[in-house]
Amino acid sequence: MSSSFHTLITAIVFLILAVINLGVSNAQLSATFYDTTCPNVSSVVRGVIQQAAQSDVRIGAKLIRLHFHDCFVDGCDASILLDDDTANGIQSEKEAFPNVNSADGFSVVDDIKTALQNVCPGLVSCADILAIASEVSVSLAGGPTWQVLLGRRDSRTANEAGANSNLPGPREDLPSITRKFTNVGLDTTDVVALSGAHTFGRARCNTFNDRLNNFQNTSNPDPTLDATYLQTLRQACPEGGDGSRLNNLDPTTPDGFDNNYFTNLQNNRGLLGSDQVLLSTTGAATIDIVNRFANSQTDFFNSFAQSMIKMGNISPLTGSNGEIRTDCKRVN
Repeated sequence: MSSSFHTLITAIVFLILAVINLGVSNAQLSATFYDTTCPNVSSVVRGVIQQAAQSDVRIGAKLIRLHFHDCFVDGCDASILLDDDTANGIQSEKEAFPNVNSADGFSVVDDIKTALQNVCPGLVSCADILAIASEVSVSLAGGPTWQVLLGRRDSRTANEAGANSNLPGPREDLPSITRKFTNVGLDTTDVVALSGAHTFGRARCNTFNDRLNNFQNTSNPDPTLDATYLQTLRQACPEGGDGSRLNNLDPTTPDGFDNNYFTNLQNNRGLLGSDQVLLSTTGAATIDIVNRFANSQTDFFNSFAQSMIKMGNISPLTGSNGEIRTDCKRVN
């Protein structure tokens, strides 16, 4: 056998093995991952969230936001849950600008972890808890259900700088938002569908008050804001007022998961600038998708479920990578 032929055969074999390994790694998350080891995992998560919702109507929106903010930084690995830990070189993502005094729901994640440790000790990762909690939260609010793919493991590191640079902000324009989604393998439909999670939850005045009086340093309000809605928001968030005051992201059905977010955009009643740009950016591919979701809640629900599955599959740690934390706040 000639040397060149041997080299060719070796290259082909290597390529085949690489493709096989890629297929295995992509297939490692599974809807049945805990079926034999912790079959009640979803019902345990649901029970804790239902209990928490009795005292905090916002808990569902908080939990899905944690999942989103986790996955966009080094993948869905529960890195957002880690506290500062000098001994292990961890600088918490909780202190990143998009999360500080904003990301919440950590205590409920801890309650879920404690409940699961009692029935399935050492088995369910914190990253999987966030994925399950997101589906449960949407379902409890009247939204769609989907098969949550499971089998993630937890990181032993955090990335505060990544959280500062990778997460979309409330004042970003559409090209910047789209680029951040593209960077993690999500497309334009995912941008619009996942933005629809703003159909429930709240936002602080300081995330949008520039739109009310001095949009882009013009000394005028954002021209895309409906005039009546503008006056309502000015009363809720007066100049020089409390920037931490909360406002409904969806003024029509603030605690329900539906497609009113998109009809609000059609009526120029998107609360955040990053919401309204989906429809107000001239020539944007998002416009048709917004209108489609506004016209069909079923279409939105189906797309949202698909996009959540895609987002949950961003660079998970699987197999022997990472660990299963016994405490979501710190590495083992």
